[in-house]
Amino acid sequence: MRAAQLYYLQDLTMESIAKELAVSRSTVSRLLSMARRTGLVNIEINAGGDRSPMLVRELEHKFGIKVHVVPTDGALADAEILERVATHAAHVLNTLVSSGMTVGVAWGSTMQALSLALTRKPTHDTLIVQLNGAANPQTTGLTYASEILQRFGAAYTARVEQFPVPAFFDQASTREAMWREGSVRRVLGVQQGMGLAVFSLGATEAAVPSQVYRGGYLSAAESAALHEHGVVGDVATVFFDGSGSDEGIEINSRATGPTLRALRKVPRRLCVLSGAGKLRALHGALAGGLITDLVLDEGTALRLLNAPPSSSH
Repeated sequence: MRAAQLYYLQDLTMESIAKELAVSRSTVSRLLSMARRTGLVNIEINAGGDRSPMLVRELEHKFGIKVHVVPTDGALADAEILERVATHAAHVLNTLVSSGMTVGVAWGSTMQALSLALTRKPTHDTLIVQLNGAANPQTTGLTYASEILQRFGAAYTARVEQFPVPAFFDQASTREAMWREGSVRRVLGVQQGMGLAVFSLGATEAAVPSQVYRGGYLSAAESAALHEHGVVGDVATVFFDGSGSDEGIEINSRATGPTLRALRKVPRRLCVLSGAGKLRALHGALAGGLITDLVLDEGTALRLLNAPPSSSH
């Protein structure tokens, strides 16, 4: 696209490009946006350009993971911060996804925002697999989860594998029986081949409420039991406490997401997160070794660095 070449390669201003192409400045702006969205233009930001390189280094040293901090300021609303984090995470994700890879994708408010921010990066023999079921007593959840998966599939020209089971079974014995079914075992087998898992953390305290806590997935009794057990968050509807353990949490025996032990076996585990309301969940996930790559907003990053680990309990 000529507008992209003139702007990114020849450093012409939008006004100069508009004059050369005999179009309006707003048309040039739309053309440049389209070039980024379709993958014609890929923008990379090296670490030296990060507004908070020291913050990144300190977090990486403290937690032993790869960290990407998204610059924000106090004037932004929570939804705006989430949008910025999702946009940055989409660029990070492009560096992690490659041809022939199986990518596990969770669903939720943050994952929906990420799916809307994805830019096109064609690959071949790539597979996107749903990490956990989405149905609950009020809805099948199929449309919601499917839209997220389909956007991932379109961005990476990948095949999509859905997981049409409930988020939680009513009985643990029902899950045990279903896990022996051939169609379910096939999806579970696909998940075992994941090279990358992409997820956020569910948290009751999040300013942008996590889907699992507002979508009719938990009964009042289940929510009370989670609180009593000291649960701080979940990954793909598998709950964990402040130490990052999923042991002894009854609902996990009925959940359809991968166990935390299984999740830790995935080579790369990208967590996308925004908002201080998820700080306790983040501390727990880090304590449990659930994350290898993290994208988060600057305000939460500062709180993560300065808060003592005991704040997650």
